[in-house]
Amino acid sequence: MKKTLLATAVVSAIAAMGATSSVQAATVYDQDGTKLDVYGRIAMGIAGGGSKFDDNDNKIDNGAEFVDVYSRLGFRMSQQVTNDLTAFGRLEWRFSGDERNTDQGFNEIRQSFIGLKSEQFGTFQAGNFDSFYNQFVSLPFDVYIDRGLEFAGHPKQSRGDSIGYYTPDLEGFTVFLQAKHYSVRGDAEPLARDDGNVIAPQGGVRYQQGPITVGLGFVEDVVRGGGNGELLGGLVGSYAVNDALSVRLGYEGRENSDTYVASDDTNGFDKIGLGMSYATGPWAFNLISMTLTQMAMQTAVPLGRWAATMQFPATLTSSWNSSRKISSPLLLMLAKVATPSHQTATTSTTSLVLATSSKPWA
Repeated sequence: MKKTLLATAVVSAIAAMGATSSVQAATVYDQDGTKLDVYGRIAMGIAGGGSKFDDNDNKIDNGAEFVDVYSRLGFRMSQQVTNDLTAFGRLEWRFSGDERNTDQGFNEIRQSFIGLKSEQFGTFQAGNFDSFYNQFVSLPFDVYIDRGLEFAGHPKQSRGDSIGYYTPDLEGFTVFLQAKHYSVRGDAEPLARDDGNVIAPQGGVRYQQGPITVGLGFVEDVVRGGGNGELLGGLVGSYAVNDALSVRLGYEGRENSDTYVASDDTNGFDKIGLGMSYATGPWAFNLISMTLTQMAMQTAVPLGRWAATMQFPATLTSSWNSSRKISSPLLLMLAKVATPSHQTATTSTTSLVLATSSKPWA
């Protein structure tokens, strides 16, 4: 009987999510310490503009087209073991909401992890999840805009074969540690990779008290995970001026490697970001400016990037722990990005994106 009621509740919740945008997640089961939430969004937009040439300097079409804006569907599960200990899990898929997909229902399993949370001893989790560096340090710059205008994102040396721990709140301080394991198990001998098994650690601390939040973190940016084998670090601060206005300032940098060679000549860099969010009534406005200096081929190239968004309706929260600050079924974004051309000059492109979403960012 319980299974039948649970299945009915899941179907009803999914149907309700498609019809409203006012709820972050729908609770479909909550009884005897067991809880199940379902969440997600269908987000589509129209994108146009951008570069007129590809990496090989071939002229390409940059006309307008429908695009998916990271649609997803997920479940959050928890079971209260004792008064202080809770077991939890999360499963989330990503799909393309703007196209018919007959080969597969989902594009990827974006999140899949389990863990234990204690108010006294902290939280431990394992599996496939967003990096703790992103969650505790770089998240304030991860607002609802297109990719390319943020610090190190969700999968930075994470997403799969990862374990992590963070402390409970210690007078405003939270310390986090995480490690991702890159395995060569099953590879033929001799190993194709000289480095064999690799572990990418990351760690840091966040301070959150009243309107002030500051995060400091470091990641061993190993080549196996898309880095250059050097240390990446970031320091990000956020201040809530009032319930409507918040400002943020951050720095992120990665050491230069003398042995790393990439096709796009990215290596060490220094990035400075400045941003703000303002909400009035049902509307939210975001503005982000980034200055990036890339050390490629012994030449430093400064790149200026900015993006502005306005969203309706707006849901701004002061907690940095929340998975997203802003929810918006209607979004208008104007972005101007300066990109390197042959490492000696810069070219600018402007893109306009209008996106609609039936659910907030979850």
